[in-house]
Amino acid sequence: MAKLPKPLHPDAPLRHRDHKRPVTRREFLAQGLLAGTGVIAGPTLFSLFANPREARAALSQDLQAVKEACGIATQGAGKIPFICFDLAGGANMVGSNVLGGQQGGQLDFLTTAGYSRLGLPGDMVPPLVNPVTGESDFVNSDLGLAFHSDSAFLRGILEKVAPATAASINGAVIPARSDNDTANNPHNPMYGIARAGADGELLTLIGSRSSDSGGNSVAPPDMIDVALRPTKIDRPSDVTGLVDTGKLVGLLSQEDAVAVMESVYRISERKLGRVDTKITRDEVIKEMLRCGYVKTADLVDRYGDPTTLNPDIDPDIVGENGIFSQEEYDSDAEFRKTASVMKLVINGFAGAGTISMGGFDYHTGERGSGELRDLRAGRCMGACLEYAARVGVPLMLYVFSDGSLTSNGTIDDSLDGRGKGVWTGDNGSVAASFFLVYDPAGRPVPMGGTPEEQARSQQIGWFRSDGSVETASSPAANNVNLLVNTVILNYMALHGEQGQFELLFPSHGLGNAAMMDSLTAFNPIVNGVIGG
Repeated sequence: MAKLPKPLHPDAPLRHRDHKRPVTRREFLAQGLLAGTGVIAGPTLFSLFANPREARAALSQDLQAVKEACGIATQGAGKIPFICFDLAGGANMVGSNVLGGQQGGQLDFLTTAGYSRLGLPGDMVPPLVNPVTGESDFVNSDLGLAFHSDSAFLRGILEKVAPATAASINGAVIPARSDNDTANNPHNPMYGIARAGADGELLTLIGSRSSDSGGNSVAPPDMIDVALRPTKIDRPSDVTGLVDTGKLVGLLSQEDAVAVMESVYRISERKLGRVDTKITRDEVIKEMLRCGYVKTADLVDRYGDPTTLNPDIDPDIVGENGIFSQEEYDSDAEFRKTASVMKLVINGFAGAGTISMGGFDYHTGERGSGELRDLRAGRCMGACLEYAARVGVPLMLYVFSDGSLTSNGTIDDSLDGRGKGVWTGDNGSVAASFFLVYDPAGRPVPMGGTPEEQARSQQIGWFRSDGSVETASSPAANNVNLLVNTVILNYMALHGEQGQFELLFPSHGLGNAAMMDSLTAFNPIVNGVIGG
């Protein structure tokens, strides 16, 4: 038997003889030759988010009315935080990770040959029943959405989430073809999520590349809003650098610095009452000055504490009781990037964000490289979900990739190969995306009045028995633009706002109201705004 190559480190580049040399930044990212980074972007500074936990600070009572008159909102969009993972290169999504089934849903199983194509040997297929328990040992529904029990995504997620967090998660899978190894798939939904109302206290969108989409895959052209184009930030220090409260904080305590700023406002207000600026529309000029002073005081009030933005010193993120140990946080840039993005989005400083991870074109002649990369991606996904639980806010987490890949049935019995099928080539016909939803109030409830209807709700479309996407099963199945629309529809449905989808996206292509109902996975978990 031919000896299989050793698995590559998750950060090692992938070089395939049947792929051209990478030229663009996207191609370098897909082959793991360029690390993804945390990116943030925002058109406005004070589009504030309604933090459902508590107000971080409050100005003196006499300035609250001025603050409101100046449009310094104490409550912002209040939408569910949204994070998407852009796995560049064509990752495996179904079969070996999330389960994909036929028309009856995830557990309407494929054939053994179909699962083999998806990287599962005959002795690990989901239909197998343990004669002792009478159940399949290869189906795991700890997260509501059914995964293969040895899914690397699942193992990574479960490493990071507490059991109580897992019990409040559910999800759906969307069988959907997309082209292999190309950034031209319009996969990224963030502009549409922003149009649906997502916004943050400091930023609107965040992403991991300085591109129009903020990630590896492009955004649908008709959704791009140039005012929201991402600005690149690639380390936690760049997150803390978003707000400069000046040197006064440090010379004085945060409380004293705010008091000084408030005094400056009051003195200036008295002077303004006695000054004629000699400029037309004198009151407008004075109002701008008043608001500038109040905004400065409010800025120091809310961000003078360095722990407010810094993921490095957030005890829920890193440290003895953190999601990441200090050692793994210090040694892995993907964890630091994930921490930076989730800190901003989940705390409401940004409305939505993309985390791009490279090197998922892992048909390397063995299985271990893909398993290790999927495992790390799962840990990053789990970190986001667990952090949402610790903060106490809901989260929609969406995972997509450009294309997918298949196995020829050769087995890798090495430690990292785990006895599964070797990935041997690209194959966009078996591609899919999936999303997970965390709700602090409890596991989201699928649409439908019966268990059978609910099972179908958690798989939007279906696969043929051979593991390929049935292209007629949903509008999203063979059109990436409509896949994006389907994801946005589901985001709005979590707020009970799916009725507004047609108004915001009049050329959506998802069909009539009945069709859109069939593309909706879950009942609402919030009514319009968090805590509303």
